[in-house]
Amino acid sequence: MLRQYELVERVKGYDPKADEALLNRAYVFSMHAHGSQKRASGDPYFSHPIEVAGILTDLRLDDETIATAILHDTIEDTVATPEEILAKFGPSVARMVDGVTKLSKIEAQSENERAAENLRKFLLAMSDDIRVLLVKLADRLHNMRTLKFIKNEEKRRRIARETMDIYAPLAERIGMYEFMKEMQTLAFRELEPEAFESITNRLELLRKGGEDRIAKVSKTLTQLLARNGIDAEISGREKHPYSIWRKMSERHVSLEQLSDITAFRAIVGTEEECYRALGVIHRKWPMVPGRFKDYISTPKRNGYRSLHTSVILAENTRVEIQIRTHEMHAQAEYGLAAHWAYKQDAVRPDTQVSWIRDLVEILDHAGNAEELLEHTRLAMYQDRIFAFTPRGELIQLPKGATPIDFAYAVHTDLGDQSVGAKINGRVVPLRTEIAQGDQVQILRSRAQVPQENWLNFAITGKARAAIRRSLRHKEREENEALGRKLYEEIVQRLPAPVGADGMADALKRLQLPDEAALMDAMARQQLSEAEVIEALMPGTADGAVQDMPPQQYAISIKGLTPGVAYDLAKCCRPIPGDRIVGIRRPGAGIEVHAITCEKLAEVTDADWVDLQWGEKASGGIARINVTLKNEPGALGTIATLIGTHKANILGLRMDDRDTTFHTNTLELEVRDLPHLMRLLAALRATEIVSSAERV
Repeated sequence: MLRQYELVERVKGYDPKADEALLNRAYVFSMHAHGSQKRASGDPYFSHPIEVAGILTDLRLDDETIATAILHDTIEDTVATPEEILAKFGPSVARMVDGVTKLSKIEAQSENERAAENLRKFLLAMSDDIRVLLVKLADRLHNMRTLKFIKNEEKRRRIARETMDIYAPLAERIGMYEFMKEMQTLAFRELEPEAFESITNRLELLRKGGEDRIAKVSKTLTQLLARNGIDAEISGREKHPYSIWRKMSERHVSLEQLSDITAFRAIVGTEEECYRALGVIHRKWPMVPGRFKDYISTPKRNGYRSLHTSVILAENTRVEIQIRTHEMHAQAEYGLAAHWAYKQDAVRPDTQVSWIRDLVEILDHAGNAEELLEHTRLAMYQDRIFAFTPRGELIQLPKGATPIDFAYAVHTDLGDQSVGAKINGRVVPLRTEIAQGDQVQILRSRAQVPQENWLNFAITGKARAAIRRSLRHKEREENEALGRKLYEEIVQRLPAPVGADGMADALKRLQLPDEAALMDAMARQQLSEAEVIEALMPGTADGAVQDMPPQQYAISIKGLTPGVAYDLAKCCRPIPGDRIVGIRRPGAGIEVHAITCEKLAEVTDADWVDLQWGEKASGGIARINVTLKNEPGALGTIATLIGTHKANILGLRMDDRDTTFHTNTLELEVRDLPHLMRLLAALRATEIVSSAERV
């Protein structure tokens, strides 16, 4: 583990202007925060963030990124808070630490949902500052290096699979091939241990049979280029086990049948020398057809630039040769991170690349966890081809892409309105596969909308996400229209119109966010007609109110001596369901009051009796205040509604009236408290009722 002064010296070695105090504060803070925590290996937990920071110093990253690496686990794994990080290290470091902080395990979710949620939040964070991605990749790389210490096999395999599916492709996308190769090798060893061992053993045997082969070819290349006036650094290496295994799987061949498991690299001084060296090599040895790629004139989306060719040496041996400059080599090994070493003044730390913007757009379009993972993997995995717009703009696409993928790559609106295409001037269907170097023109119509069958031949994550989003939107519109029609049929049968407040209360009862969601649920038959009616006007649905007629009501009270006379207090009008108490005065019977009655505060000369309603208690008179809009027929409407709920109006008094509203006090014979509450809810849901409250 790097000591504090060693880490600072590393950073100052490539960046003399680095903030030494910031690095020292971060080191001490993280060490104290993690305290005595241990990793699965038995090492102090603090060693992990320091090793991550050390990995990033090899990339020559700035002091804020190194500080973020040191602090990246403090918020989740210690008592440190985001506010502390902000106060001690500033907004930039605090924002990055928040973005890199590992997300808590999401319980009771499938593996796909958990991975999708982690990926969603991570991509949004890194779109704000790409350094978040660099720290996260270094964090994952060190975790993979120590994966063997985790005893739970299922957990090891889950981490390895997530690394293979998400983090290695992300490293490749920003050109960090060394990170990618090591992650893939470590994940491959965990996921396919037998295949890994078989390939590494066979490579060892091949090495023993030709120990000096790489040295001989390297020497030959060096001498060949030198004789032609080109000073080049030549190195040779075997391809890593996962790359070999993937080629064996794709080509259905054995390792011995692979002819290009060895690759050589020639690093020269200038771009011009790259092309000169290529010419010299092709004059010396025959080129393997179809194996030449010029990534200097047409770089990969991650900025990778190099010339690739395969040639046939003596004894029919094939080798791959890559030719690049020193700067191209740094970009190839460390990708976006190389900008800090070569172009610190020219490139802002929050530089974004186009594919990240595509991924963030995919986040907005994905409907669920499965779609998000599918679209993101499509955006990160596939090999690329190059096609051109009629104006000569270069568009990169995965192999097998069609004009519909091309259209969405140019602009979402163009994709939505596609009706056909011209490839190299010839009209073709949208399902036609685009070849390398094709010129593609999209034919569009503003009347067009995305079609479901496009999903059969659209292969890019961006296109599939946009098509699915459009189809979902269209389905929602159709469902809303159908649901609205069903809703209008229902409200016509209600005893009174439903107002805005009534609708708001109904949505709360149904736990729906808005009217559109209600209409959609009705169209999908997720709600029955009775459920909707009951939510709009509680107690109105057929069979929902089983109230007895008023003449069948019967009062039953526990806690009284049989035969003792009692009266229900007229001040509070208690009904079954209210909490009650009895008041016994000398020479008089017992008055039954609701426990909340204000008159009880004035009682000083009486005994209190604890009472309860009997099990079959029903019937009582409740007093309510109802404020109505001053419209013709308003009283008739609420009278009908009250009758629908099987309550009886015993008295009505108009208390106040103006040009807009009038307030009335009603005495109602009801069954019990729930009966009254349902009636009040139905009144409040009615459009002409401004308020309805129990007195």
